[in-house]
Amino acid sequence: MGKMRGTVTTQDNTGLLVLAVDDEAPGLSEIKYLLESSPHIRRVLTAFDAAEALRILRGDYDAEVMDRTRVGLPPVDAVFADINMPGLSGTDLARVLGAFRAPPALVFVTGVEHSEAVVAFEVGALDFVTKPINEERVGKAIDRVVERVASTPALAPEPAAPAEPVDEEVIPVELGGTIKLVPRATVRYVEAQGDYARLHTNDGASHLVRIPLAQLEERWENAGFVRIHRSYLVALPLVTELRMTSNGYAVVIGSGEGAKELPVSRRHTRELKERIVRPPKSGWG
Repeated sequence: MGKMRGTVTTQDNTGLLVLAVDDEAPGLSEIKYLLESSPHIRRVLTAFDAAEALRILRGDYDAEVMDRTRVGLPPVDAVFADINMPGLSGTDLARVLGAFRAPPALVFVTGVEHSEAVVAFEVGALDFVTKPINEERVGKAIDRVVERVASTPALAPEPAAPAEPVDEEVIPVELGGTIKLVPRATVRYVEAQGDYARLHTNDGASHLVRIPLAQLEERWENAGFVRIHRSYLVALPLVTELRMTSNGYAVVIGSGEGAKELPVSRRHTRELKERIVRPPKSGWG
């Protein structure tokens, strides 16, 4: 892998913390193996798409990632990402990384050298590695990451953010002569049914209310709900995947047995992708 310099130290640990992203299992396994072969790298996290990568970078799954951001370090030292992925592409991911308070170094892994290299550097990539990847080329990219990390001081920790306001709005639902109050915070998505709307909640229940979907869309926009289809309004923080299907795009809400896939219409796809990659008001990382 070429001549290696001494290992680097980050957050009292020797070596780099790196995230590898590729939607194809063989490619992800290969880049992970080559990264782990470097004495500069202490640990490699993996993600099968950009949406999962963003959840990892937010610290959803890993305490070390969250701890690094609290002391002014990037969530990981570097991201090695495939540039061509369904849903959110590598360039979409790069634009989000650019909004981080302390962005990690970005290295693209690409199958087309010239045209995609231009795109890579336009969105701030440190380097790019062409497929089929090899140990020597990955080693050179790691060397560049080492130089970048060694020359970038940690930022001062941010003061604790004020607590997020609690969503206290409730929706009155009439059922069998009684009125039940459904907290908006429990609603996963809303389905249009003529002049009515059906609220689907976290407990698997649904409630029909005499409110058109368009009216809820306007009222709930600032509460994190976004229109994805003429028939669906979803709670954006609960979206775990944006994926390609045979009929276009779809979102997945939740995970495991309770996950729900909903179609995304063509007219709403661009806005949805922008909303997903837009950093929160408090800033990424």
